[in-house]
Amino acid sequence: MTARTRTRRLLARGALAALLAAGVAGCGIRATEVPTEFGPAPSRVPCVSTAADITTTRAQTGTVPQEIFLVCGSQLVRVDRAVRLSDSAAQDPVQVAQALLAELGEPPTEAEDQAGFTSDVKGHPKVTGPRGDDPSRALRISTPPERMSPYELAQIVCTFAQSVAAERDDSVLLGGTGQDSPLRRYECTEELRARPGTVPAPAETVR
Repeated sequence: MTARTRTRRLLARGALAALLAAGVAGCGIRATEVPTEFGPAPSRVPCVSTAADITTTRAQTGTVPQEIFLVCGSQLVRVDRAVRLSDSAAQDPVQVAQALLAELGEPPTEAEDQAGFTSDVKGHPKVTGPRGDDPSRALRISTPPERMSPYELAQIVCTFAQSVAAERDDSVLLGGTGQDSPLRRYECTEELRARPGTVPAPAETVR
């Protein structure tokens, strides 16, 4: 084989390689020498509630639209609910707090459950109003706040803070029904909503 023949073959191979590279680039595919393994797509929890679940309930008489906070993805997420309250009861802090507490204690709807929502509020705690020298919007709960789980307390504080049960500054006055249970002022902060399991609910002892 002559030197001229070898040169022609090398030029032909170079041209072929250039054409192949251009074809790959034209298809939008980037060539790679590193093997790539594609595993299953990471699971994602929507944490989104829909109004469809409560449309029928809202249409019923004696219900008032309210917001509660459920746990989803280790965070607190606002959910719409239709709460059974008369027009007069909807302005009473104690009755509203009791109705909201009952909603928190209910199992999530099927749609909420599929979206990843849960509630840490268990049992059927009762709410009473102020006693003795308590401020007028103080709420006493049969389950003392100091005995609640972090998630349960965060859910209750943030749910009450969005209702007429809250103080004017959106803080919530909570205490247990026992004589030795302190009354504390709680706040629903952005940090608490983001990490209710690790961030304690901000509280200030009132009495």
